[in-house]
Amino acid sequence: MTVRGAAPDRAAPRARHGRRAPARRTARALTPLLWLGPSLLLIATVVLWPVVEMIRTSLLRISSSGVTLGSRGLGNYRDLLTDEDLLPVLARTLVWVGGVVLVTLVLSLALGQLLNARFPGRRVVRWAVIVPWAASVLMTALVWKWLLDNYSGPVNRLLLDAGLIDRPVNWLAHPTTALAWMMWVAIFVSLPFTSFVVLAGLQTVPAEVYEAARVDGAGPLRAYFTITLPLLRPAILVAAIINVINVYNSFPIIWAMTGGGPGHATDTTTTFMYKIAFYDQDVGTSAAMAVVNFALILVMVLLYLRAARWREEVR
Repeated sequence: MTVRGAAPDRAAPRARHGRRAPARRTARALTPLLWLGPSLLLIATVVLWPVVEMIRTSLLRISSSGVTLGSRGLGNYRDLLTDEDLLPVLARTLVWVGGVVLVTLVLSLALGQLLNARFPGRRVVRWAVIVPWAASVLMTALVWKWLLDNYSGPVNRLLLDAGLIDRPVNWLAHPTTALAWMMWVAIFVSLPFTSFVVLAGLQTVPAEVYEAARVDGAGPLRAYFTITLPLLRPAILVAAIINVINVYNSFPIIWAMTGGGPGHATDTTTTFMYKIAFYDQDVGTSAAMAVVNFALILVMVLLYLRAARWREEVR
């Protein structure tokens, strides 16, 4: 029975509104996932799934025809760790990565300063510098292999004409000289990208900072080490990490110039892994080497981040 003049019951609508509020908040919280979902799915498909599959394969016994014969546990890792070529390959990989990245960064700091200066034809020089990075790495390696040929290569011809050598040298037949030349090609390929990263960092430094330093009596050298380098730390950090990853995983330069030979004399972990898989036809041990590669690159990047005090940069 309804009493005339009684106040309307607002409790039910208020209760329904109260129940809908958490639902709306949940919907708003989940909305970003609609935008991030495709990217997360792509990352899971392209990055996470291959890593999981790589680890799983490293624990299996796989025939040369690709048939899985069952689990092998840590047997593939035992075979890898007892391989007498593994330690020299790891040491050579550290020399390869450390030498290429260090020299590239030092040269890029100088080249970045040059590209940041004002001079006639600066745009043309910038375009010329970026060509080695835009070109195919494999093509660049093959060109340098031809340049170093001991019969028809221009390098030997120029050195003979200059009297610096008395007979042609087969530069890529000797492990020491072959590694040095391959490192030079890797530096040649990495230099443009790193230089433009440094150039981008230099262009973010305010001119007022240098004017204040000149007023305080700071010379060019002091201004570079107290102003330019500290402000370039984020750019150097990004360039170094990307170079470490690229150089560590570099395959075309080594394979095109020496094939990792003679034997394993110029192999790094990437070419060594390839030979295990396709020459020795041992897919399981090759997968174990891939897992070691993945772990080593993570360790190197984390060590560099720690050395660069990345936490202070974040703050």
